[in-house]
Amino acid sequence: MKKLTVFLMVLIALLQYRLWLGDGGIAELQGIQERIEKLTEEGDKRRERNAALEADVRDLKEGSDAIEERARQELGMIKQGETFVQVIEMPKDQTHDRLPQSKPSNRKAAPQKKTERPR
Repeated sequence: MKKLTVFLMVLIALLQYRLWLGDGGIAELQGIQERIEKLTEEGDKRRERNAALEADVRDLKEGSDAIEERARQELGMIKQGETFVQVIEMPKDQTHDRLPQSKPSNRKAAPQKKTERPR
């Protein structure tokens, strides 16, 4: 009887090992499920990108508005009779360097006298 109990315990231990750590076990199953989730997310992102590209292609084939918009944005082209104005924004950290710094004061400023230079 004692030998049978030991044999059954060893058999259960081997089966548990295979279930948790062996080929096709729970650990491998979890890894495969995570890979499936990643691939599904990647596929969804690619479908969205493909739909956007397809819409761009359709716009370029059908209308001239998309072509005109691309020419304006990417090539800086303008129509005849239009004036091109370019606004360049300085980074926030550089704007402080270029502006004159003034210290707040509680004193009232004295009135400035206008002096004329002789000609």
